[in-house]
Amino acid sequence: MKLKLTILALCFTAIAHAQVDYLLIPDRVFDGKEIHENWVVGVKGNGISYAGPNKSIDADSTIELKGMTLMPGLIEGHSHILLHPYNETSWNDQVLKESVAERSARAVNHLKASLMAGVTTMRDLGSEGAGYADVGLKIAVQKGVIPGPRLIVAGKAIVATGSYGPKGFHEGVNVPLGAEEADGYDDLIRVTRDQIGNGADLIKVYADYRWGPEGTAQPTFTVAELKTIVEIAESSGREVVAHASSAEAMKRAIEAGIKTIEHGDGGTLEVFKLMAEKGVALCPTIAAGDAITQYSGWNKGVDPEPGRIRAKRRSFELALQAGVKIVFGGDVGVFPHGENVRELELMVEYGMPVELALISATSGNAETFRLDDLGQLKEGFLADIIAVEGDPLSSISNLRKVKLVMKDGKIYKNHP
Repeated sequence: MKLKLTILALCFTAIAHAQVDYLLIPDRVFDGKEIHENWVVGVKGNGISYAGPNKSIDADSTIELKGMTLMPGLIEGHSHILLHPYNETSWNDQVLKESVAERSARAVNHLKASLMAGVTTMRDLGSEGAGYADVGLKIAVQKGVIPGPRLIVAGKAIVATGSYGPKGFHEGVNVPLGAEEADGYDDLIRVTRDQIGNGADLIKVYADYRWGPEGTAQPTFTVAELKTIVEIAESSGREVVAHASSAEAMKRAIEAGIKTIEHGDGGTLEVFKLMAEKGVALCPTIAAGDAITQYSGWNKGVDPEPGRIRAKRRSFELALQAGVKIVFGGDVGVFPHGENVRELELMVEYGMPVELALISATSGNAETFRLDDLGQLKEGFLADIIAVEGDPLSSISNLRKVKLVMKDGKIYKNHP
């Protein structure tokens, strides 16, 4: 019996002093939930082997991060890796005139820019006319062919016939669209299954679009049609997200069982309360509207805020008031890749507490996207870790000062 106890004691001692590949020693640690002082993080292989109060740990490499905050890699909730800012090239011209090869080449640069900015996971919500290039890029990242965040991709996305663009051509001219058209029970089943079969991790549907009188946002699918998409997707273990700006389209999406609503500009307090009740999250994409309004001539900081910006502020305030779970995701691609933090800055500017914005970009998005081993600095979680200069709780803009990027235990950036 004494021998057995001695062996057990030796085993526990060996475990306690197990050597790690990296020992990270910052000023403070945000673990995805809260800030801790005098903590360290140990990384072994592609995982976190220790996260807790500072103690002696043998390590192959010790990285001192003076003046820095260590935290989980950011999880971007709404991106388009195959788009670049519309003030460089309009959306129409990107879809119509840029080849898939050119757009994929640009996407390689976009992925690296976001990774270097601290984004280690990214949900890409539609290839916008580039077919399944997003699926191929995801596989290239997984194989180590190119550097980039982990990708969750939607493929083509689904739109109702006649609703999406590019538009404005003679009725006899066929043009490539930015998403895949489908209508009615049989067609929606076929298209949803086809997108799943081609590698989509989730299904994105446009529950409304700007096809109403004078270009207003109006619903595109009935509740029954949306439920059909959800039923087929869920039977394969996938979720559905919806582009929805109008209150009616948001209501239909909620009733259909869609998990996240993108944009939500026209949401009312009633709709947001319904979202909170049903556990439907909102990805507000504040930065996209902010950028597009500036492209249209708004001189931010000088001119008064236009109606679109004031309305967005109000809808976001209502969502916060109703207790809706907020997804960090800026629609990056509309504005430059690598500028992802712009969305977090605006979320805080529009009234979200800094600590809740940090949670949204880490553990919150991980929970919403069912990423069970990401979003926290916790033993057993994957080693997706960044270090930023200063304390992001004192200024969310400190997230722009990324000094260390580690994904899956591999260091991609290290500038102490």
